[in-house]
Amino acid sequence: MGPYQIAWRRLRRNRVALAFGLLFVGIVVLCLLAPVYASDIAHTTPSANHETETVRIGSKTVDVVSLTGLPIGPTWHGRFFLGADAEGRDVAVRLLYGGRNSLEIGAVATLITIIFGLLAGIVAGYFRGFTDGVISRVLEVIWAYPVIVFGAAVGVIVNVGGLNLGFVKLTGGTLLVPAIIIGIVYIPYVARPVRGKVLSVRGLDFVDAARQQGLGHMRIMVGEILPNVTTLAIVMIPLQLAQSILLEAALSFLGAGVQPPSPSWGTMIGDGTRLIPGAIHLTLVPGTMLVLCVLGINIFGDGVRDALDPRAKLRIEP
Repeated sequence: MGPYQIAWRRLRRNRVALAFGLLFVGIVVLCLLAPVYASDIAHTTPSANHETETVRIGSKTVDVVSLTGLPIGPTWHGRFFLGADAEGRDVAVRLLYGGRNSLEIGAVATLITIIFGLLAGIVAGYFRGFTDGVISRVLEVIWAYPVIVFGAAVGVIVNVGGLNLGFVKLTGGTLLVPAIIIGIVYIPYVARPVRGKVLSVRGLDFVDAARQQGLGHMRIMVGEILPNVTTLAIVMIPLQLAQSILLEAALSFLGAGVQPPSPSWGTMIGDGTRLIPGAIHLTLVPGTMLVLCVLGINIFGDGVRDALDPRAKLRIEP
């Protein structure tokens, strides 16, 4: 039985981790079904303004947004299931579309972080010396700044003036901007542990044997080093996804992430804070969804880490 089969059997016994993993999958499915809910149930779009309209709740007809500027709370039926915001937009629809944006940004950012973190960590740990020094100094510059401060500063710069690197041009307002920013910010958090793992692996006998056979550096890094850091990368993927989603929410809350009118959980929380306590559902709804999503990823990620930990006690039922 291979190590990943053993890890899967361990993970199957961790019912708590599996339950929270299913919770995260359920949130993803709900967000993917946002267009279906918007068109067939809520009959609106995430940006549609219903500020001057009325809605029937039981035997009463009420304004979507009152004369005092307070939106209606949850109706618990098709339209405005979770209420409306200050501009008369359906909160449930925006919640699902915002979740799509937040999850998309988190996934792209995690992909960038893992790919470039692995690349930087493997190259630095394998070649050591001058190459390791240069890569480590660059990573330390990024590492030196708090992630929110660094991400907010770069996000504001790109959203205001854009960024042209020659081979890629970024303009404000696209989801790719916060995804790339978050992906770059977290590269040191992956590269440093990968580098440490590579430093411990490169001196082992099987790597020396590959050198004696005349294999080039690239073949050794891909064929011998990479498989030995794969487990570390697998463990870090869910943890980085959770961190990326949280940072996206923080940047959007500060105005440096997703830009209006595109929704995200962070922008919804930021918009809702202006109407506390009269319309507290505007912050509770996206805040609760954000907490459940991140909690599901983190607990499932902990389960994956425990399952892949070679030091854990192995007990396999026949």
